[in-house]
Order: sequence, then structure tokens, then C-alpha cells
Amino acid sequence: MTDPKTSPTMTTAFGRPVENNQNSVTAGPRGPMLMQDYHLIEKMAHFNRERIPERVVHAKGYGGYGTFTVTRDISHLTCASLFSQVGKKTEMFARFSTVGGESGSADTARDPRGFAMKFYTEDGNWDLVGNNTPIFFIRDPLKFSDFIRTQKRDPGTHLKPHWRRWDYWSLSPEALHQVMFLYSDRGTPVSARFMNGYGSHTYSFWNAKGERHWVKFHLKTQQGIKNFSDAEAAKMTGDDPDFSTQDMINAIKRGENPKWTMFVQVMPEAEADTYKIHPFDLTKVWPHADYPLQEVGVMELNRNVENYFAEVEQATFEPSNVVPGIGFSPDKVLQNRVLSYSDAHRYRLGSVNYHQIPVNQPKAAKGVATYHRDGRMQVDGNYGGTVDYEPNSFGGPVEDRAITEPPLRLTGDAARYEYKCDDEDYYGQPRIFWEKTLDETGRANLVQNIVGSMTNPMMGIDDPRPIQERMLRHWTKIHPDFGAAVAKGIGLATQQQQLAAE
Repeated sequence: MTDPKTSPTMTTAFGRPVENNQNSVTAGPRGPMLMQDYHLIEKMAHFNRERIPERVVHAKGYGGYGTFTVTRDISHLTCASLFSQVGKKTEMFARFSTVGGESGSADTARDPRGFAMKFYTEDGNWDLVGNNTPIFFIRDPLKFSDFIRTQKRDPGTHLKPHWRRWDYWSLSPEALHQVMFLYSDRGTPVSARFMNGYGSHTYSFWNAKGERHWVKFHLKTQQGIKNFSDAEAAKMTGDDPDFSTQDMINAIKRGENPKWTMFVQVMPEAEADTYKIHPFDLTKVWPHADYPLQEVGVMELNRNVENYFAEVEQATFEPSNVVPGIGFSPDKVLQNRVLSYSDAHRYRLGSVNYHQIPVNQPKAAKGVATYHRDGRMQVDGNYGGTVDYEPNSFGGPVEDRAITEPPLRLTGDAARYEYKCDDEDYYGQPRIFWEKTLDETGRANLVQNIVGSMTNPMMGIDDPRPIQERMLRHWTKIHPDFGAAVAKGIGLATQQQQLAAE
């Protein structure tokens, strides 16, 4: 572990000492982010520009077009036009991806899967950008670039030694829940059509009366869940590294259009203040017993792309693309993604006009009228000679205050607040995952996959025991049987017994 007495002081790029690299500046412990957090903005702006032109994360991906059809009336919850009536269809585009690997990496790698959707509504594009898990490794965006680097290549060797990820996770217990998802069978889905998707973050709905509810989005595959075992995934990596991409393309060609049912969990706005679980913590799920799934509609993919670069590689998804009736929450990571994604797209595609690329255009919108002009790759009419400032007296576009989102109540002093967590908060939901979500086979596979990674020759350091022992402490706190099984697999059973007795 780093010794603060002998290590240099962390600074910004301009030399200012950094007093806190773990917690972003928010308005109160649960409040949204403040733009004055220059350290966070510098970290994310630098991180977004580290690689060109490939995506820094989600580089390997594939996608297709389809439709979303409303199956249940939720107009009492949201005034969003795409949910306005049962039977309404909205054209959409989806992209599925691995997270940590490069563009040429294997589809079958053990990795979370991106699950991004773009809905072309008459009120503009709505992007729902999620994963195949309902949670994530971090709950403060200041940690994001550090975490992702543990999944990337070592700067010295350019290899991917496993010790980097386990070192980080052993020092970041908030990640344990997602780590268990990742090393379970869910970490190696056969194909996107055989996995669920989740918005993961808490978002908001607001209706015509100005009432707000907090919501979480779930998309359940109608094809059933199918996963590779660790051995099967490793074999497929060598046999056909593009297997999942090909599977989706072929299914649509055969007319076996994959479908997912969209559900939402709904929490009244006021309940967030007193709910037993932090409702905006990205490392937590809302128990279905408290907030049951409510069906909303069906997503179907029915058309393959014609050109990968034009339609998949240049597709941009960003949580900032919301429509009237759908909004954000004080989820810290979501607040940062609203800024970071669009910033990454402008850099990666080299233009502020990436919205003009056909796959990104708001093709179903009633109209597009802005005062934006010029910029690199301006390829439409650039609004001709129309006026480019507002207010004006020459008939330029005007505001529509009828679609104003209801005000969000905020309190709190600006500071770098740490999530307050006791052991149960770190280990409670992972314990439920071990005891109730996984069956006996699932638990055995989880242990086997973890042991395989923690003893992999690519662990890459002379003495992995300090990292292994830190992880054993976490596994044992989740459940003694879990810790004992991993300890036996990695040859540290005696140490685990000592840890269990602490």
C-alpha cells in the first residue's frame, strides 16, 4: 500500500496540491455536482483525450436498428412523448459493447457489457446509456479514470496483469457488488440478445402536473439468459473472437428479431429522503420487494446496419440527451456522465457537429432550430443567413417554457463529501447476491472464476499475497463460505481461517 510519508504529493496538471482524490464537490452529501470542481473536470477532460480515435471505453461494439413499442400507459408518471399512449412505436438504434478491451478484442472477454439505446422521438433524441448489470464499480466519478486504467494495459510492460484490478478492488470495497456480477456467469454472456440491460443510474420522470418520481430502467431479454462458462468463453476467444457480433447479425438476417421488455422501478420523490438505501448510489440496487418492476414496453431490433463505421463507430450516446418528461437525479456518476460523454464525442469525432452524422440525427424531431453555427465538419446549410443570436426581432426560434422541468430541491454546503458506509452497506447486497441470487452452481462458478484470475500467471507481481489477503477479508465478510472457498482455491486456507476469526 502507498506510504503517504514517502510518496510525492498529488497535484493538478498546473501543480496545485490535490487535497481529496476520492470525493467530488457536491451540494450536500446527496446533492448534485458543482462545476467549480476543477480537479474532476481536469481528470475527466484529460481521460477523454488519452486515446484517439478509438473510444477510451466501449471500443469493441456492434449494433442495429429497431422499434420501441409502448405496452402500458405510464402517462401519469411522465409526459415524455414516446410513452404517450399504448401501442405507440418509436424508431431506435442500439449498440452493445465490451467495456475495457480495445476495438480488436474478443466479444467473449470477461467484461461488463455496454447496453446503449437511442430513441428517435418527436421531441428529439433520448439516449439511455447503460450496462448489462444494474450496478457499477464506483459511485463517485472522480474515481472513474483510475478504475478504468486498472482494466487497461500496464504502462511499463503494455500487458494486462491481473494484479492491477485486484489491487484496486481490494482497496475499494464499494466495487465488490459489481465484481461479483463480473466474475459470475453474467460476466461472459453468449451474445447481447441473451443478456439483460439496465439504465443502472437513477433517473427521473416528471409529468404534466409537475410531479417527479425517481426511476430505474430494466430491459429483460425475451430470448432467455445464456452465458458461456469461463472455459467456453476462453475457447471462443480463440475460435471466433467476433462470435457475439456475428450471432446478432445472423439472428436479424434470419428474422429472429431479438426483443427485450422494458420495465421501470418507480420511487416517489419524497421517499428518497428517508429510504433505507441511498437511492442515488450506483453500487446499489433497489429491492424489488420495495419497488416492483412495472412493464413499460418492448424493444425489438429488426434491421442490421449497412456500414459499420458510419453507423456503429460514429454513433454517439450521451446521458445528456433527455426529452421533456425524463430527467436526471443527484447520482454523482450520472451528473458527471452528462458532461463527460458529449465532451468525449467532440474530441473523438473531431467536431462539435457530430449530431449531423445520420445515425445521430434527431430524425423524428418536429424540427431542429438552434443558434449554433460553424465549427469543424459543418455539412448542412448552416442555417443560411438566418439570425444567429437571441433574443432578436427577426423571427428566430424562441423558448417553450411549457416544457420546463419542475424545480429540484437542493440543500447543503459545497464540500467533498464521502459516502458514509458501514460494513453492512459494503457487504449487505453482495451477501444477498451470494445467498439468494446465485444457485449452488453459480456460487461454484463464481469462486472458480475468481480463483482463476487471482492465481493467473498474468497476476504479474512477485508476491501477490498482500492483495490476495485483502480480497479474502472482503469475501469472508460477505460470507464465510465464500471466503473459505476462495482461500482454498488460491492456497491461503490458513490465512482465511485467521481472517474469519478477526
